[in-house]
This record gives sequence, structure tokens and C-alpha cells, in this order.
Amino acid sequence: MGIKKKKEMQVTALTICHQDLETLHSLADVEGKNLASLLLHCVQLTDGVSQIHCVKQIVPLLEKADKNGTCDPSIRSCLDILAGIYLSLSLKNPLKKVLASSLNGLPEFFLTEAVQSFTSRLQEELSTTDVYSYRKVIDNISSCMENFDVGRAGVSNLLKNVLHFMQKSLTEISEENRKFAGNHIVQTQLMNDLSVGTRVSVMLVQKIQDFQTLHVRISSSPTWQSMCGLLSIFTKFLIDDHLLQTIQSTSGLAVILFIKAMFHPPEEIPDLISSLLLRSVDCTSIPDWFLNCCRSLCCADVSQSTLLFLCQGTLTMLDWQNGRMGPSGEALLLNIVHVLFTLSSQIKESTLELFFSRILASWTNSAIHVLESSSPSLKDSLNGNSSIVGKLLEYVYTHWEHPLDALRHQTKIIFRNVLQIHQLTKEKSDSEASGLAADRFICELTESLLRLEWHVKGKYMCLGCLVDYTGIGHILALAKTIPSQILEVMGDQSLVPYASDLLETMFRSHKSHLKSQAVDSTWIDEWHETWVSPLLFILCEGNLDQKSYVIDYYLPKLLNCSPESLSYMVKILQSSADAKSGSYNSTGALGALMACLRAARAHGHLRSATDVWRNLVSSARIKQGLIHQHCQVRIDTLGLLCESNRSTEIVSTEELQWIQFFIAYNLNSQSPGVRQQICSLLKKLFCRIQESSQVLYKLEQSRSKHEPENELSKQHPSVSLQQYKNFMSSICNSLFEALFPGSSYPTRFSALTILGSVAEVFPVPEGQVQTVYQLSHDIDVGRFQTLMECFTSTFEEVKILAFDLLMKLPKTVVQFQDSEKLQGLFQAALELSTSTKPYDCVTASYLLNFLIWQNALPSSLSAYLQTQQAACGDGDTSAIVVERNTLMVIKCLLENLEEEISQAENSLLQAAASFPLYGRAHCITGALQRLSLNLQLVSEWRPVVEKLLLVSYRLSAVVSPVIQSSSPEGLIPMDTDSESASRLQTILSEIQPRDTNDYFNQAKILKERDSFDLEDLNASVPDIGASAEIKGSKERKTCDVTAQMVLVCCWRSMKEVALLLGTLCQLLPMQSAPEPRSGLLTVEQVKEIGDYFKQHLLQSRHRGAFELAYTGFVKLTEILNRCPNVSLQKLPEHWLWNVLEEIKCSDPSSKLCATRRSAGLPFYIQALLASEPKKGKMDLLKITMKELISLAGPTDDSQSTVPQVHALNILRALFRDTRLGENIIPYVADGAKAAILGFTSPVWAVRNSSTLLFSTLITRIFGVKRGKDELSKKNRMTGSEFFSRFPELYPFLLQQLEAVANTVDSDAGELNRHPSMFLLLLVLGRLYPSPMDGTYSTLSMAPFIPFIMRCGHSPVYRSREMAARALVPFVMVDEIPNTIRTLLAKLPNSTDQCFRQNHIHGTLLQVFHLLQAFSDSKYRLNAYFQQELADVAVCTRAKLWLAERQNPCLVTRAVYIDILFLLTRCLDKPTKGNQPALEHLGFWGDIRRIISRSELITGFPYTFTVPGLPQYLQSLTKLAISAVWAVEAQAGEQARDIPISFSQLLESSFPEVRLLTLEALLERFSTAASGLGEKGLPPLLWNMGGTFLMLAMKENHPECFCKILKILHRMDPSEWLPETEHCIHLTPKEFLIWTMDIASNERSEIQSVALRLASKVIAHRMQTCEETRDSMVPTLKQWVRLVAASCGEHLPTESRLAAAEALTSTTPFLLTSPDPVLELQDTLALWRCVLTLLQSEEQAVRDAATETVATAMSQENTCQSTEFAFCQVDASVALTLALAVLCDLLQQWDQLAPGLPVLLGWLLGEGEDFVVHVESTHQVEDHLFEKAEINFWAETLTFVKYLYKHLSHLLSKSSWCPLRPESLRHLHRTASEQCHLLSQLFRELPPTAEFLKTVEFTRLRIQEERTLACRRLLAFLEGKEREDTLVLSASDSVAETNPFTLARTETAC
Repeated sequence: MGIKKKKEMQVTALTICHQDLETLHSLADVEGKNLASLLLHCVQLTDGVSQIHCVKQIVPLLEKADKNGTCDPSIRSCLDILAGIYLSLSLKNPLKKVLASSLNGLPEFFLTEAVQSFTSRLQEELSTTDVYSYRKVIDNISSCMENFDVGRAGVSNLLKNVLHFMQKSLTEISEENRKFAGNHIVQTQLMNDLSVGTRVSVMLVQKIQDFQTLHVRISSSPTWQSMCGLLSIFTKFLIDDHLLQTIQSTSGLAVILFIKAMFHPPEEIPDLISSLLLRSVDCTSIPDWFLNCCRSLCCADVSQSTLLFLCQGTLTMLDWQNGRMGPSGEALLLNIVHVLFTLSSQIKESTLELFFSRILASWTNSAIHVLESSSPSLKDSLNGNSSIVGKLLEYVYTHWEHPLDALRHQTKIIFRNVLQIHQLTKEKSDSEASGLAADRFICELTESLLRLEWHVKGKYMCLGCLVDYTGIGHILALAKTIPSQILEVMGDQSLVPYASDLLETMFRSHKSHLKSQAVDSTWIDEWHETWVSPLLFILCEGNLDQKSYVIDYYLPKLLNCSPESLSYMVKILQSSADAKSGSYNSTGALGALMACLRAARAHGHLRSATDVWRNLVSSARIKQGLIHQHCQVRIDTLGLLCESNRSTEIVSTEELQWIQFFIAYNLNSQSPGVRQQICSLLKKLFCRIQESSQVLYKLEQSRSKHEPENELSKQHPSVSLQQYKNFMSSICNSLFEALFPGSSYPTRFSALTILGSVAEVFPVPEGQVQTVYQLSHDIDVGRFQTLMECFTSTFEEVKILAFDLLMKLPKTVVQFQDSEKLQGLFQAALELSTSTKPYDCVTASYLLNFLIWQNALPSSLSAYLQTQQAACGDGDTSAIVVERNTLMVIKCLLENLEEEISQAENSLLQAAASFPLYGRAHCITGALQRLSLNLQLVSEWRPVVEKLLLVSYRLSAVVSPVIQSSSPEGLIPMDTDSESASRLQTILSEIQPRDTNDYFNQAKILKERDSFDLEDLNASVPDIGASAEIKGSKERKTCDVTAQMVLVCCWRSMKEVALLLGTLCQLLPMQSAPEPRSGLLTVEQVKEIGDYFKQHLLQSRHRGAFELAYTGFVKLTEILNRCPNVSLQKLPEHWLWNVLEEIKCSDPSSKLCATRRSAGLPFYIQALLASEPKKGKMDLLKITMKELISLAGPTDDSQSTVPQVHALNILRALFRDTRLGENIIPYVADGAKAAILGFTSPVWAVRNSSTLLFSTLITRIFGVKRGKDELSKKNRMTGSEFFSRFPELYPFLLQQLEAVANTVDSDAGELNRHPSMFLLLLVLGRLYPSPMDGTYSTLSMAPFIPFIMRCGHSPVYRSREMAARALVPFVMVDEIPNTIRTLLAKLPNSTDQCFRQNHIHGTLLQVFHLLQAFSDSKYRLNAYFQQELADVAVCTRAKLWLAERQNPCLVTRAVYIDILFLLTRCLDKPTKGNQPALEHLGFWGDIRRIISRSELITGFPYTFTVPGLPQYLQSLTKLAISAVWAVEAQAGEQARDIPISFSQLLESSFPEVRLLTLEALLERFSTAASGLGEKGLPPLLWNMGGTFLMLAMKENHPECFCKILKILHRMDPSEWLPETEHCIHLTPKEFLIWTMDIASNERSEIQSVALRLASKVIAHRMQTCEETRDSMVPTLKQWVRLVAASCGEHLPTESRLAAAEALTSTTPFLLTSPDPVLELQDTLALWRCVLTLLQSEEQAVRDAATETVATAMSQENTCQSTEFAFCQVDASVALTLALAVLCDLLQQWDQLAPGLPVLLGWLLGEGEDFVVHVESTHQVEDHLFEKAEINFWAETLTFVKYLYKHLSHLLSKSSWCPLRPESLRHLHRTASEQCHLLSQLFRELPPTAEFLKTVEFTRLRIQEERTLACRRLLAFLEGKEREDTLVLSASDSVAETNPFTLARTETAC
């Protein structure tokens, strides 16, 4: 929001030759007033901007000279020099345009002279012969033609020469381009020259008038010859597919333009071009010059791109306005579109596709021009019903979802133009008479668009065009709820921009329509009802994503359209907010109110801040919003405070206070998105403070002079400025306090990001600039130490933020004073760089970088510099200091690394356990990455770089045997038996031995323990004699080495080597041969690096190693592709050909890995191809893909499948690579063919690779999965779109499907599993029909249908299912009923003797899926729909025997019953005037008969061994339940009509039946309990409590039991609790104990449901007071223990949620009751549970616990405890509010004396076993990957701070009796013991413990803070500390009481 500084204009100064300079000296007058003097002064200036001012004075000077009426020779010479200057300037130099503009204003008197000067100078230019100078001349010709009259006149004078020059230059540049084939850097420049040359030639013909006289056609004239020569050149360019397509495109324009200029008579031009396009040129009837120039265009085999660009040229260059070309022009127009439609299906390349879409859009524009005055026949050809318009719409429908944005945009233009074409083809009389309603084309188009699903992006675009064309009325009449429908979609990010644009188009159209028709202002009510009401509903009730997108995209547009609607919104929301404030799941009206106000203020619809606070929303509401439970409400409220459309608006005092309040509770947000928004909004606020402070400073100065009254600020500016300073200082204090020990990652991230923004927005002032605040003033040694300690975070983002913040501070702030401390930090960094914890070396890297950049390295390091004089000279700049420091550190690290590599060569085990090598390499890379490219100490760097390379190769050689072995993951012999050890021998013998301790020579057997002594390693295997003692150590050393440690050491080392080499290539300049001193890397070294990467990528087996080698290799290939050295530039191509040859030969000796998905090979090829320049022709990609696809196809030789496997794996990697973008799409069809055919291979490896490739292609074609539903339409495509994008797949899939269908449906009856059927059906199942599918596509879907139907006969169950799903998209919705009837007719009758159940099952599945698709369609409520379904129901009844016992197969019975169930759901509503169709048809009677005869009634003769029984039971139960509900729903029905009762279903012996029944009942009970049902609980379910109680006692199936408990929980206890004694012989109390026993013993879900049920029973009994409370106490104690046991962080989320819900339901009776039922100890235990849950890592648990606190605050006796009673607050605030309520309750209960020791115990951390924890930390060795105690949310010291604050407030304010000393004695003793222990433990830590022992150090610091807080309160209780001190400390952070730099516990305690 800050004002950006305007970029200073860079202008290169002009210069002139020595001769011209001499001339100016000779002509300049003494006074300096003539033109020569002015030019001389201009040339002598060195600043281009100043020269511009000089040039602008030329014309005024000449105008004075013009008055004399003479043109003296000096002016003539000056004009000549000016012409020279103009032609010498580069094209983009602003001076050139200024000079042209000045010369355009020359007085007429001088024009002739100027033109002559330009002509002569230009003639000199045209005589240039150097190919590389041609571009400058061409640019000069171009600039002369562009708005420069003098230049254009000069070009006209030299037209013959210019044309000759253009011909010569284009010919020679083209020849030069051919010579440099392969050198893409030179070729790119030359092709660019060709493109510009072609464009300039076109400009010449268009802008020079002389071309009109060329029709004389004197063939011998030089001009004509040049024209013919140029036409020949452009024809060659047009047909040359090796050139860039932009050149071909421009050449197409040039060819048509030249033909237009040269061909005579012009009337025949359309016919000539038509014959060219249709490839029917009659060579006898055209002139010879044309045949000579364009012979290649006249032949039959013209390429697609040539035809396409000819069409483009024709549409662009011919005059289509007003039908000037007559009938032949109309014929040409139609011919063009037919040619384009033919090309449409042939073009594959994405760039050509884009060209095609633009050209087709251009055709529609031309058609509109022609139609404005065209013949009736053309109108007939282009009306809405014509085939051309149909094909245009087909193109739109198949491309509106295209991945390329630009292409989608063209479809919008085409659609809009089609509407206009349709409008122009209608007769005026027709359109006037009939109006919109009778326009069948528009009506059908609108209806079909509305029938489309909302996930189709094209729908929005086309509807928007229709609204513009027809207005909104027509669409609202057809779909009244369309605003709500579109708003519903706005939860999907990919659709949001389209949806919001459409809504804006609609509501603007509607507003203007209503306004134009209205007579008064009531129209606004209708507009609000239509557009604002749905918006408010979404803002109050929508989901989080939906709301945030609506706020960002839709709301601002609505307010911009109708600012007056704000008051309407606020009025409604204010009244709603009083009723409901929202929750975590819903923002409520308060959230909606904040969102509306925020958008209004940010877009300037509120005049000032006072409007917001005083008139629209109260201060209390703002505070509620800032701590609301829903994050979006918090963000919107903060946005309301921070955002303003005026960046200098002064921030009010109230706003500053609210921001401070917000920051106190909102830093610890777990959502990255929320954190990002908070930081961004606060940065906007800081910018506002900074910019408004500048206004205040100016105001202060002006007031001091004049003292005027100003409206800007109501108080004196100095007061506001002081408030700003205090606010910023306070904010920074809060942020630094948030970096306390143990603070969570989100808190640290937020605090550091905001501090970084402060440092950025308030920079160190320069010069006279005043700044209101400087962060450096608030940073002391303690805070500096705090920032340094952030480097120890396990999250790298925190390290980065801390480093960046430290780098933003002035060096004076961060200077070290203690050299010992300095040395300690450096040593700590070196020590961390060899840590076995991978994240420690990252800490080391940041620490070293900081020391380097702050010039804070120990003096001892200077010994590493050779040239002290060079390094420490007088002109020492900061860049040289940094470079010198970097060099010293790298040398030091390199020396250490060399020594460690030498040891690792002796023993890799020792290296892995003691000093993994990767840390040093990581630090070296980190130091290099921050280095500037402009190095000063080149002579010192060169040997270092050389040494770095050698050390890298050595390090790689040490670890590569492990990485390159066939089993790197297990490469250490840790097996405990001799058999396993012998099996390891083959693995160990595969790699080269490097260890001297025989490690890689023989397998060892180890004792069964976690660690082993290397000296004893050989003792396990008697025949190993070599000692395993680690050499170089005086003592024996025990190493805990695991396979994991060895592997991590090796692959991370390889990773770091790869990144180091990649960084070296990227950062260091390469050394070229002529200047050996300029670079650091020689060509040979670069080639060595390339060979290293090649070997490593092609031979490594470990994914972690080769993936990161790939990263380094990509850096190298990118450098090589930009390298001017041709030999280096060609290296990637050379490597690519070599590896492709190696793949093809499949030599047994090849080291390429054929397993592990070809390991690094795909990465290698990916890196080589991805770095190829995208703007070129991508030749490497094309050739590689061609080779790979030929290799990936099926081979006859089964012995050589390795190349095929490699090819398939590489193709998979390339199709996954997003950097190849649309360039890879043309190969998708061939890739899919290879995958499908590969799946039929007999070799497993080929099938496996084919499957992986196929999976990748599915993602590439249909997009990344965007929903849980695998077949969601978001990841599908219409059939027409799919086959239009991949037309080659149409015949292939059809042919494959036919082959599959023939094998499946063979009469032989044998089991024939065709392997590719699965893949075929998977692809076809991803397609879906669209209402937009027309009849114009040649790729009809119909031929697939019979084959898919036959695939349904497959003997494989899964294949039958897939065939059924795949059939749906191929049948149009209108055809579904007929298809279903056809399928049903194929089913056998009950009398048939011979039939196959597989066939029946496949057919029934197809019927089921088609019926499901039809029922989901838009026809649902249509009379046609009901009639069609009724017909289907009749056909279904004919085969009813399939659902009965006559059919022995339970699987087919189940599917048939599913079909019946689906029909009952579809035909459940009566049609107009008739009874429901099902009853009318006697359908329910059939269903009752099926149920009554089924096994549900008669019993089951089966066991579970019968196939399909569970499926059959579930289907039958669903049908039975639907029948019961149907009977229940019909009034007046008798109970005897119910086919089966719920009791019968619940008594079934099969759990499937019981479970489905219980689920249905639970749904009804839940609906009734929540009050969402319309009629409440059905009578059928009354009085069922006893049934469920009895079921609960005997149910042994866990899921069913859980459902029964849930139902009882949903029911009102008063309905069933009194029945316990009668039904299950348990009193209510005994039942409660039984429930709690279940909650104690059962698994998590049952346990949580039982706990909820028990809590509900307790709440009910407490409420009804059926017995004395004393008798409840023992039971309640058991319940308290149960709740406490359910709150542990280690327990499942469901258990903790149940505990929270239990606490919420009992809060009024047990937690906040004025008369406590439980003992204080138990009540406090429950409150402790609440506090524990509020600090849970799970958001859901915290929210549930917040509900408990909200309930506690809203009781009659507690609502005064806080100001947020009845509010929905966030967990961070709920924690402090809970403590406030608890302290208040202790006073109310008069239990402060017994309660205080318990709370002090919480403060001290009693019960958390701190001593045991510390001892265990010291005993146990760290394990690899075991991170520090990472907390994402909970912060111990935050809880301590809140508790301390409330306790001290309680003690200082309340009147209470002092405690007896003995009650606190235990706490005193514990606190003292902890103090002494902490002192001892701190002394044992090393000097830089915060870096080297971070976990222990942090843990001790946290306990130190807790102990200190407790001791201060104890001291106060004993009267040792004054009250004012206590209150003061209570208001501050606990962390502040103990700055990091003060002496620790020794003094504090």
C-alpha cells in the first residue's frame, strides 16, 4: 500500500563522429545562439535526459531562423548532422523518439533540406555489407516509417534502394542462420532479425503511397524485381517449418499483402487466394511472375502451418469492410472457414493451436464486417442453424476448458461474435416483430448452457456474453436462483474469477434494466433481494473458503456497482448480529458485518474512520471481532482497522489500541494463510503510519509557522506523532516478548515477519527525511541474543526470518563486544556443522553467514588469507569485506572437510556416527550462495574453487558405493543370525570396498542390542581378523551406528556435493580461452562437472541422492544453454544423444538401473530437455519424444525389454514435468497408446512401468484430482473435447475396445482376462456427455456403446463395474430411458433355461448406473422425466423374478434390488393431478411382496461363505427401510401395510442389517434433536427407548453397539432413563455406572460415545434433582477420573473431543455452580482438564474446549467475570478467560485458601516430573531424526503468564485471610529444590548451550521462568514483596522478568 518510488529513466547519451564534431566546432557562433552551438552543447553533455531537453529547443530555434527566410549552409550542415545522429541512435533510446517528434515540427521552409539530409544519410546506411549490421539499418527504416514524416519521405525517395536492401539483407541473414544451425544463441538473434525484416517489409508496402502505381508492372524495373524477390523470400519463409512460427506468421501476412499490391486486376485476387487455399491453382491461368515467386504454394502438398498462416494473411490483409470484394469475397470467406475446420482436427502443436484460435476469431470478425452488407445466400450460410455456426460453437465447447488461458479467451471472442453474426443474419422485420422469446437459436442456446454443470469454466464466459447480448431478464426468468447457484460454486478457487466476473456482468445488467424501467426508487428492493440477500447468506453461513473468496472477489464489485447498498447490508446484519454471533464453523452476522465494512472502507465507500466506529459498529463489536472463534472474522476486523483507500489517513488512538489488543492474542495462528494475511495487513498499517507521519511532520512545520486549523487532525500533530512512537515501541515490545523460550513455530513466524515489516517500512533515515520510529532504537543486547537464538529453531523459515531481520538492522546494533563470545559462536557453528542431526548444519550455515556479513569473525581466521594487502587495503568496501570473510570461512571449512574425508576413507562407519560429512559441504554452499557475482579476489578464489572441486569428487567417491549399490537402504550388516548375514554377502560384494576395517568385505553378525562397540565388531564372526578399532583415538569409542545413519550420511553428502557443484556453476564466471584471468571455472572443469553429474545420475540407486543431483544438474544445463562458448552449448545435446544410444543398445554391461523406475535416468533426460530454450523450436524434445515413443511400443524380441522399460519410465517423468508445459501435449496420444499396449506385455516390468505412465497421463489429461470423488466431473472431460484434443486416440481406443469385447464375449465360455480392458474402461469412464455436444463432430461417440455393453459380460467383477461406469458418458441424457429399456429387454425371463449370471450382472450394473445418471440430471422435476421413469419401471417389473428366490445368485439379486431402490427414490413425488407413479403402477405392492418373501422375514439358510451375501443383505435392508418410511409418510395407512418393522430388522442375526437400520434411525433422531426436520420425530419411532436399552445390553458387534449408544445420546433422557429398571433391570444410577465402565474399557469411538452419554445422563440427573446430591458424589468422582483420563495429548482426537463435550454439557452443574457439588479438588481437576484441552495441538479439540469456556462465562453467576460473556472467542483468549472465571469462582465459593496452593502448583508445574525429565535427557543419546520438542500451538510460558497475571490480580485486589504457613511449605521446598537444581544444570551446560544443547537449554529456561513466577507469588504471600511490584510484573510478560543476558538462576533464586 506504500507509495512506490518512480523508477528513474535511463537514457543513453548520444555521440557523433569526430568529423561531425569538427564541423559543429567550426559552425558554432561565439554567443552560442545558433543551431550548431546548441547541437555542440547537446553533444558535450554526458547525461541522456539533459540531452532530451536540448533537442526540444531545436524547433523553436529554427522557427526564429525561419523568419529571416533564408536557409544558410550552417543550418543545412546541422540538419545533416541531425540526420546522422537520428540514424546512429538505438531503436529503444527515448532520444530517438524525441528527435523524431522535434523534426516533425520543423518549419516548412527547412523540410526539403531535412528530407535531403535524411535521404543522403540513409543511402549511406543502405550500402552496409556486414550481416550483423543489417539489423540496425532495418530498425532505422522501421523508425523512419513510424510517425516520422521526414523519415518516411526519405524512405520514399529511396524506395528502390530500400527494397533492394531488404531483399539482400533477408537473403543473407537467412543464409547465415542456416550456417549456424545448432548454435541457438546466434540463431535466436538471426531469427529475430528475420522476423523484424519481414515486418518492416510489410510496413513499407502498407505505408508508402508509391505502391499504388506498381500496377504498371514494368517487369524490367528494379523495384518490380525487388518486389518479386521479396515475395519469393516470404514464400520460402512461409513453407520453412524450421523457422520460428512468428516468422512464418508474418510471412503469411507479407505474401498476401504483396499479392494484393502486385496482382492485377484486383477483382480476381479473392479467386486466386481461394485456389491457393483449396490447393486447386490452375498454373496456366496465372502470371509467370506469380508462378516463379509462389510455385511452392501452388502445389498440392502444402503443410498445415503454411495453409494456416495463409488464412491469417488473407483475413488480415484483404479489405473485408462493407463487402467490397463482392461475391468472390463472400466465397473466399466461406472457403477460409472450411479450410480452418479441416485444419482444426489436424493441428497438434500447442503454439499452432493458439494461432488457429486467433485466426478463427479473426474470421468471425471478418464475417461480421462482410455481413453488414452481404447477399442473402451468405446470411443463409451463417445463420444460427447453419453448419458453420454449429461448427464454430462446437469449437467453442471443445476448447473452452483448454489449459491455455489465451486460447480460452479466444473462444469467448468467437462465441460473442457468433451471437453478433446470428443477429446480423436475421431480417430486421423478423427481429423487430418477434423479439427474443421467438428466437429459437438463442433460447435453445441459453437452456443448454443453463443445463451444464457449474464446474465448466466455459459456461460462465458464454453466459456473460449472453447477458450482454440479451440482457439478464431472459436468464432470470429461466433460472431465478442463479445468483445463489453461482455463489455456491465460489468455494472452488479455480472457478472464483469466472464466477465473480459473471455475477458482476449480471448484476450490472439487472441494475441498468430495472433503473430504465422504474418510475420510483422501489426497484432497488428487487435488486437487493436478487443479488444482496444471497450474498449475506453466504457471508453468515457459508464455509470458510467460500466466504473468503466471496469477500475478496464479489463483495468489492457489488459495492462498487451500488455503494448505497452498504447501509442496507449493515442494517440487516446489525439486527442479526444481536441474535447470533457465529462460531468456529460459521462467522455469523458479526463476521458478515465486518466483511462488508472492511470491503467498503478499503474501496473508499466510507469517508473516514469515524463513520465506521461511531455510526455503524460499536467498540465492543470490534473487540469481539478481533478475538472471534472464526479466523475469517478476525481477519476481516483487522482488515477493517488496517486497510484504507487513502494511504495517508491518520490512524486513530482507538485503532492503535485495538491493534495492540489483537496482537496480544493472534500471533499463534496455526493456519499459514491466516498468518500471512495478519502480517500483510499489519504491514499495510505500518505503511499508513509511516506515510501519515510524513503528512503530520509537514503539518507540524506549517502549524509552527502559521498555526492554521486543519481538519486532517483533531489534535496537535506532535501528539499524534508521539502516539505513533509509543504504539510502535509497544508493538515491538510485544513481538520480542513473543520470542520467549518454548514459543511455538506460528508465534515465532508471525513475530519475526511483523518485525521484518517494521524494519522494512521504517528504514534508517537518510539526509533530511524524518521517520516516526526506528526498530534499532528498541534493540538491546538481550533482544539481539533472542534473535540469534532463533537460528536454533528446527524450522528453516524461522532461521531465514531471523537472519533477514538481523541483516536489516544497522551494524552498530549488532556489533559484538566480547571476543571470547565471538570465538565461542564460531566454534559452535563449526561443531554444529558436524552434528548427526541434519537440521543442525542448517543452523551452522546461518550462524556462519551472519558472522561473515557482520564482519564478526575471529581474528585467528585471517591466517587463511594469502594476500593480506589485497584483502585489507585502504579502499575496503563492505563487498570486499564480505568476500574476504567468505573466503576465510570456506578455506577453514574446506581444511576440516579434507581431514574428515581422509578419516572417512578409513572408516565410513566412524564418519556416519561422529562427523557426517554433509554438514561442512552444506555450510560451504550456503556461504557461496550469498556471494556477489562480481568477485575482487579472483587470484585467491581460483585455487579454492579448484580444491573445492577435488574435495567434492573425493567426498562423492567415499559415499557413492553405498548410494550406487543395489540396496542402499539396508547397507549395513545389522542382522542377528548367520543366515541373514550370508544373504547380505551378495549385496556387499557388489560395491567397491573403501573401508580399511573390512566393513564392505564380509557380513557381520551382531548381538541383539541397539548399539555396538566397533572394536568388538569382529568378535561376532570368528574368521574376521582385522581390528575394528577406530584409528586415531586414544580411548575406545562406542558408536551407535545404524543402517539409517550410514545411508543418511551418504545420500545427504551426495546431495550437498550436487548442490555445491550446481552453485559453483551458477555463481562463478566461466573462464574463456582468450582471457584466462577473467574467469574461475575452465571449460574442462565444467565438462568434468557435467561428467560427474552424468555418472552420478545414471548410476545412483537412492532416490534422495539422485533427486538432488538432478537439482544441481539442472543449474548446470541452464548455464550451458546460455553459454556463448559453442562447445559448451552443445554439451547437453551431445549427452542426450549418448544416453539415448545407450538406452537403445540394451548392452548387458550397461550400468543403467533397470529397476527403481530407472532410478536417476529419467531425471537426467528431464534436466537435459527442460533447460532447452522454450522460445525455440524445441527440437531436442521432438527428437527425444519420437525416439522414446518408438522404444516404448511393443517389441517382438522378449529378451530386450529393458529399453522399453526405460522409455516408459522416462516418458512418465517427462509427462509429469510441468516446465515442458503444453509442448508435451502433442505426444500424449502416443504415450497413451504405448501405456495401453505395454499393459498387455508378458513381462511384469513393462506392465508395471506402463501402469505408472498411464496414471501420469490420466493426471496430465484430466488434471490433478480436485475432489474426493475419483470420478468427479471436475476431473473429467466431455467426449467431444477429449477426442477433439486427441483425435488419434479415437480409432485406437475403438479398435482396442472391439478386440477386448470380442474376447470377453466369445462363446467358448473360458475365462479370458484381456489385460488392457481395465485401462480402456478407465479412460472411457472419465468422459461425460454434455448438453452442448452437437452433430457437427466427425468423432461420434455412438460406435463405442455396443463394445462397452459387451465388456459388461466380462468374468471379472471389477471390469463389469467399470464397463457400467464407462457406458454412462456415451449415452446422451435423452437416450438413457431407451437404452435402459433395451438393456432390460436383453435380460432372461424366469422360464429361460440357460443364462449366465455374469452377463446378467453386467447388464444390471449398466442399467443401475444409467438410471443413476438420469436421476441426477437436470430433468429431475420434469413431467417428461417422470413419464420416462414410469415406462422404465414397467419394464423393470417384467423381470421382477431376478429379485426373488427364483434367482439363485445373490450378487445379481442385490443389483436388481438396488435398481428398485433407485426407482423408489426417483418416483417418490406425484405428478400433477395424479397419485404417485409408484402406487399407480402397483410398484409398492411388488416391493412389499419381495420383502415379505425375502430372507429378512423367512430367515437365512445361508452362511457367509455364499458369494454376495453381505451385498445382498445391505441392498435388501435399504429397500425395506425405504418401504417403511414410504408407508409412514402416507397418511391414513394402517400398520398392517408395513412390510417389516424396525424391531424385526434390529433383531436380525446379521450385523449388516442391524448396522444399516441403526444408521437410518440415527439420522432421523439426529435430525429431530437438532430441530432441522420439518415434522419432528415420526410416530413410528416414539417410545423406542426401551428397545434400544435392551439392544445395548445384548449387542456384541462394536459398530452396531456404538450406533445404539449414539441414538440413546441423541434421544431425550427423560424418554428412556425412567425405563432402565423395567427394561434392563438396572436403576438409572447403575446404568450410569455401566456406561462409565464401558467408557473406561472400550476402544476409542465407543469410549467417546459412552462418555458423552454418561455426561448427558449426569446433566439430566443434576437438572431434575431426582435424589440428593450427596448420593451422586461417588459416581461423579468416577466420572471426573474418566474425563481427566480422556484429556491426554497422546489420546485420539475423538476421545478429547468427547471429554470437551462432556465438560460443556455439565459446566452449569459442576464447573460454575454457585453451590459446588464436588469437592474443590475434583472441581479444580475438571478446570485443569478444560485448560489442558485449550492447549491441545488439535484445532477441533481447542474449539470444543472453547465452547466449554463460553458456556462457563454465560452463567448467571459468571457473566460479570469478563467483558466477553455470550461471545464466541478463540482458544488463545479462552485460556485467559477460563482462568479469570476460575479465580472469580474461587472467590464466590470462598475457597481461595485451599484453592491457591493447587493453582500455585500448576504454575510451578507440579506433577510434570521435571527432575525425571531432565535426568532422562542427560542419559539418553540423541537419535537420528528425533527432533526437539516441536510444538505447533501449545506454549507453556503463555499459560504461566496468564495464570501468574490472574493470581497476582486476585491476591492484590481481594480481601482474604492469609494462608497458614504449613499449607505453602511444600511449595516453598519444591521451588527451592528446583532453583538449586536449575543452577547446577545451567553450570553443567557448555558456554554456547543455546546453540549446542538447544533442547536442554530451552527446557531449563522454561522451568526457570515457572519457578521464578511461583517464588515471586510465594514471596508476596509472605509479605516479602510489595504489592505494586507484583501488579507491575503481572501486567508484563513473564519472559520480560528474566532478560536472556542477565545472570540466570543463581541471582534470580
